[in-house]
Amino acid sequence: MASEKKSPAASQCGDDDKVSLWERLERPIAAPRAQVLSSSRIASVAVAIADAEGIDAVTMRRLATELEVAPMAAYRYVSGKDDVLELMVDTVYGDLKVPDDPSDWRETMRVLAVNTRELVLAHPWLARLSKAMFAPTPNRLAVNEQALVALDAAGLSPELSMAVFETVNAYAYGSAYTEASMQLLMKGQGWTHSDDVKMAMAPEFTWLMSTGRYPTYQRSASAASHFGDPGAKFESGLDCVLDGIGVRMGI
Repeated sequence: MASEKKSPAASQCGDDDKVSLWERLERPIAAPRAQVLSSSRIASVAVAIADAEGIDAVTMRRLATELEVAPMAAYRYVSGKDDVLELMVDTVYGDLKVPDDPSDWRETMRVLAVNTRELVLAHPWLARLSKAMFAPTPNRLAVNEQALVALDAAGLSPELSMAVFETVNAYAYGSAYTEASMQLLMKGQGWTHSDDVKMAMAPEFTWLMSTGRYPTYQRSASAASHFGDPGAKFESGLDCVLDGIGVRMGI
């Protein structure tokens, strides 16, 4: 996704372009009058637009319209759309909770994975992001910190803690992004139910199965039909991941 160019007002910051968004936001805003805007308000409005219309609908001009401010007003808080995307990621990750009690690493990682899936499905535009999804933000790092505290308490070294954390995250994000991508496909096609997807793909699937070239896949797909609930399917796979980690790490 192309980033919007920075405004002339943003360029006035000079060296501020090299300073973290989060460092800049912690600086006091030099404005004696009452503030109409805030970084949190910008982010909340941007998230609402993306949830309703998709990430491409989030532009600096659209934000100014929704916020009822002059087009340049938001640039006192952000230097462009890249900053807005980071703020959006940080805002939604503020809703991602993990247990405060670090004594049970498995429960912490399970809750983290389940809540990550729910977060991505609630905001499927996250699956469309690139740079912003890799950027460290305060709320994302707070979640990471809690997860790693639980793994540290289980007696894992820093290296193994990070390996376990990244493995669970890879499963959670991979599964959630697949579901979110399907949601976006269904919305784009005007499909409202999973049966619509099956019907659309039935001709190709039926013919390919009829060739007899994929008997194991056909048996497996049929046997997996009881996983009608995507959440149950996700948690079954998650249990396999956590069981493997427990055996491998001896925890």
